[in-house]
Amino acid sequence: MTLLRFLAGLSPWPVETDDGGDLARALAYLDAETDAETTVRAGNGAAALVVLLGTLLAAVAPGRVRLFVVVAALLLALGVVHAARRTPVALATARRTAALGTAPALVARAVLRMRVEPASERAATFAARAEGRLADDLREHVRRAAGTPRSGLGAFGAAWADRNPPLRRAALLVESAADAPAGERETTLDRAMTAILDGTRDRMAEFAETVRGPTTALYAFGVLLPLALVAVLPAARVAGVPLSIHALVVVYDLLLPAALVAAGVWLAVRRPAAFPPPEVSRDHPAVPSHRWPTLAVGVGAGLLAMLATAPLPGWTRWPAVAGGAVGAALVRWFRPVKRIRDDARAVESNLTDALYLVGRRVSDGAAVESAIADAAPEVAGRTGETLAAAAGLQRRLRVGVREAFLGEYGALADVPSPQARSVAALLALAAREGRPAGRAIVAMADHVDDLQRVEREARRELASVTGTLRNTAAVFGPLVGGATVALADGMAAGTLGDPLPTAALGLAVSGYVLLMAAVLTTLATGLERGFDPALVGYRVGLALLGAVGSFLAGFVGAGFAA
Repeated sequence: MTLLRFLAGLSPWPVETDDGGDLARALAYLDAETDAETTVRAGNGAAALVVLLGTLLAAVAPGRVRLFVVVAALLLALGVVHAARRTPVALATARRTAALGTAPALVARAVLRMRVEPASERAATFAARAEGRLADDLREHVRRAAGTPRSGLGAFGAAWADRNPPLRRAALLVESAADAPAGERETTLDRAMTAILDGTRDRMAEFAETVRGPTTALYAFGVLLPLALVAVLPAARVAGVPLSIHALVVVYDLLLPAALVAAGVWLAVRRPAAFPPPEVSRDHPAVPSHRWPTLAVGVGAGLLAMLATAPLPGWTRWPAVAGGAVGAALVRWFRPVKRIRDDARAVESNLTDALYLVGRRVSDGAAVESAIADAAPEVAGRTGETLAAAAGLQRRLRVGVREAFLGEYGALADVPSPQARSVAALLALAAREGRPAGRAIVAMADHVDDLQRVEREARRELASVTGTLRNTAAVFGPLVGGATVALADGMAAGTLGDPLPTAALGLAVSGYVLLMAAVLTTLATGLERGFDPALVGYRVGLALLGAVGSFLAGFVGAGFAA
């Protein structure tokens, strides 16, 4: 906030903002401690600083470089002004997209509570106890509806109707099921689940089909064509085309990455829903709090990169050290989070079997506590281990189902899985309701299976697009970039006139390759799972490591071939 106020103070002139428009709504949704006018003025102030810095650099730059410094400063300033207005909107859209990924699970919680007891108010309250922004919004609507004949589900669905029409239909069906005759209630609840699941599936399939064309254009004109042109730059310069290394730096390391970022944001904000991975905070006991090991890994990777590039031209050390050090540090910093999430996914893998086995025993008259203990040996993997741990806590500490799973020392205390925690909450509810809840537990097994299937199908729909982007970022793009630099070096050696210096050309292209690896990997991750900092950071780290190796392999291989 202090920085924003300082930058805004550099632009004291009044600005025009659309009160209540996209920027104001985005800042409100993000709970930002600023308003639209201050944000826009801060962008203008930052742009003024960029122009001032560019002017000072141009004053001391050589004559041929001066024009490029001025052009780069003006372009960057325009980008800052635009980013100040659009970045909060994009972030708010990304957060809403991630929130909508939890819509099927939220509806499933409400449906399951309705199966236990046909009271829409209690179903809404139970669903609102889930984690995530969507559940927080439902909780607010439930609070507003308190003391009225409404449950809050209808108002909640209407609030999200423009972004997810199936959610509104499902919420209304759940609410109407409370007043439906007993024979029709199950059918109405099944229709609610079908509405949200089919709606999510259809919207993701439509998005995957729509995004395929723009992504192919991005791949062709933002990656392949610029890299292919590198090899013919020496010949173009000999033919009289006015090229300089400064122009290449502006185009390859400023304009092209900015274009990739803009295209990526344009694609990502149009995603109808995302299925973000479980959220892991830095306070998790399995996440190291010390930062020096990450710094040591980065420094060590940089030293190894210097040793590995010792036989190569000196310019290759700079991209190798930068990409290797940053990539290794990112992987080291975010790897503990990945391990925790992998464990959470392992716990979720056999939830369907666990619910079915527990629900069948409860329907036969067994208590939920004994059903959990009896089912644990029959469930495979980490899911079975979690059930066994909960059963052991119940036996040793004489605690209830909720405490055994969700308490301070519960089996799921350090497992950040919303799905597993929802299952535990239902089992705790079933322990209070007794035998009638057995049917609801069995029904939840089907719902969990449906939810997992929808998420798998959504990722599968986008697999061809995101797979191409990831492979291009880490392997194919850098490989082509390194090979084209080597070919350009060979062509320059055989041409007459003033060739482009290979070192400068290699640094410009390698910088573009590393930026491309980061941008395309972020885009692929955002399309597949939504923008999650930990997941993006881990995958960008791997992509940078792969890009460095591929770029150097392409350079060396093409050099030997030439």
